[in-house]
Amino acid sequence: MFEMEVRGMTVDKLLRRWPAALGVLVAVGTVLGVEHGGQIASVVAASGFVYLAAVAIGRPGAAWAAFGVTFVLVGLSLRAGFDAVLWICVAAAGLAVLGALRAGVRPVWSLPLQSAAMLVLGAAALLAVRADHLAAGVIVSVALFAHAAWDVWHHRTERVVTRSFAEFCGVLDVLVGVGLLVVTLTR
Repeated sequence: MFEMEVRGMTVDKLLRRWPAALGVLVAVGTVLGVEHGGQIASVVAASGFVYLAAVAIGRPGAAWAAFGVTFVLVGLSLRAGFDAVLWICVAAAGLAVLGALRAGVRPVWSLPLQSAAMLVLGAAALLAVRADHLAAGVIVSVALFAHAAWDVWHHRTERVVTRSFAEFCGVLDVLVGVGLLVVTLTR
């Protein structure tokens, strides 16, 4: 593609890192202005939702579309006081039912595994919304760090979601988790 080099890296190699760059951009936008971990608990629910959506629909690329939906919901949650966690969890239950109806489309382990992950992440998000400042910040950060490990596993195995989405989500989860810990421990 491009042969120009920037400090030892070709432009082509840099362009292949667009998911990480997008993850940084979305993470910064998410953490700016956050005062309480409960404010971004919806990010935890969204992280499970997008993987469940990809499995239920049977297309790894569906994670990007599901992210688009959750991006709007999380944005409403941050800017308009909308409780996105509950709506994401309800939508996830619907996706699990849809996935069960399409049971022959994927490996048998996939839907139960992603449903269990969504259940854990949804419960953590619901708990964080109702917790005090310190507990909410820790719950959300730990959940995001755990999901980042989930992202790495999916990136390496190339299962459930596209590699680009797993890379994006891993960067997003780590940076939001770190940013939230800083906010939580300094306020």
